[in-house]
Amino acid sequence: MSEQLLRAALEAAERGWHVFPLRPGGKPPALHGEKSCTRTGECASGHVKWEQRATTDPDRIRAAWSRAPFNVGIATGPSGLVVIDLDLPKDKSSSDAPGGATTFAALCERAGHAVPDTYRVRTASGGEHLYFTAPPGVRLGNTAKTVAPSVDTRAWGGYVVAAGSTTPAGRYEVLSGPQTAVLPAWLQAILRPATARPVGPLRLPAVDGSRAALAALEAECAVVAAAPEGLRNATLNRCAFKVGRFVAWGDLPRHVVEEAFQGTGEAVGLTAVECRTTIRSALDSSIHKARPREAA
Repeated sequence: MSEQLLRAALEAAERGWHVFPLRPGGKPPALHGEKSCTRTGECASGHVKWEQRATTDPDRIRAAWSRAPFNVGIATGPSGLVVIDLDLPKDKSSSDAPGGATTFAALCERAGHAVPDTYRVRTASGGEHLYFTAPPGVRLGNTAKTVAPSVDTRAWGGYVVAAGSTTPAGRYEVLSGPQTAVLPAWLQAILRPATARPVGPLRLPAVDGSRAALAALEAECAVVAAAPEGLRNATLNRCAFKVGRFVAWGDLPRHVVEEAFQGTGEAVGLTAVECRTTIRSALDSSIHKARPREAA
């Protein structure tokens, strides 16, 4: 097993993919965390995370995998990869729920393209990983359900489990060819963050909404505009949910709320698709859960 995993790590490195050890039989990194870091060796100048420690150096790889039968992680960002994760539906109780492969195929059809032919790995759970070469000069991050339901992506800040690794659920196996295609332009357009625009005063249209509702919408949009990178989507979700009750009460038209949050979200660098998905989900949930005004 150790020899097989070492070979898998070396084969990935030969492709130029940066690898690091995962726990034997598991998916979490086998490297120490920041809290337990001794600030010695590679970490003498500060804790070095798995993304920075991932390597293509065969000597370092042999030394690491000589210690234990580690599974193989591929740091997608340093490797110049964008990996599309086609997962199985999380709701095991519904046999009708489409998996990631189905929703991604439907997305490709709507876009007028065939499902791209590229290096593909079957995951231990029965899903698939589609590997693409990242476009030059574009730094993409991870996404969750931005492309389609049960479809996530891994790029900078993310990693995938390499073919040859094994978990209790099964083995990661190569499904098709050695060639890794360049990420198609139409997929890049979906995944690329919107260019951040200066956030000016929020101009709300004249609507029949209460002063409290309009003030709440303006205040929550301001919170989204001030959210730090990495927390913007979560902040957008929380703020849209808080305003949703005013839509449920009839104080604000839904389209006004959606347009206000959409503009604010895109202005801070979230993708248009990411904003729409988050806003709609938050408002749907808020409207469904809203208590009567007199009970709020």
